[in-house]
Amino acid sequence: MIREILRMGDARLLERAREVERFGTRELAALLADLRDTMEAADGAGLAAPQIGVPLRVVIFGVEANPRYPDAEPVPYTELVNPVLTPLGDEEEEGWEGCLSVPGLRGLVPRYRRLRYEGFDPAGRRLVREVEGFHARVVQHECDHLDGILYPQRIRDLREFGFTEVLFPDRDEEE
Repeated sequence: MIREILRMGDARLLERAREVERFGTRELAALLADLRDTMEAADGAGLAAPQIGVPLRVVIFGVEANPRYPDAEPVPYTELVNPVLTPLGDEEEEGWEGCLSVPGLRGLVPRYRRLRYEGFDPAGRRLVREVEGFHARVVQHECDHLDGILYPQRIRDLREFGFTEVLFPDRDEEE
């Protein structure tokens, strides 16, 4: 089911989400199905449970060909529960980000270039990956939602934040 995506200004987006305590439940499966339906309907690269008003530490992400991120490398579709991120080094890179909870805007955001993420799949099996580049950026962005952080809070220079159609006038996309 496609759910309403909360937008910046909604206090629920600023709260820390709770850990999932039980895996393999009908409720978790329904949440993940709603997240996927909602993300796909909005052409998102990822979605966190708090963005649809569910304060649990659950994110999904994945990119093949996405009109919102035309130059992005593919990221495998992943359902990640109770994630923990560990940077692999201090190297950061800045990249343009948007967010379904901040529609129509983009900002230049610093993120760790390489990281390891750990957590669980919906059945409770351990999931560990080391990633870099856009994959690392997407994971960091989605996991920020679990701690009540929206990407504009990470922008270092607000001159690099604005409306997508103004920043990228030649790009044909909708948000």
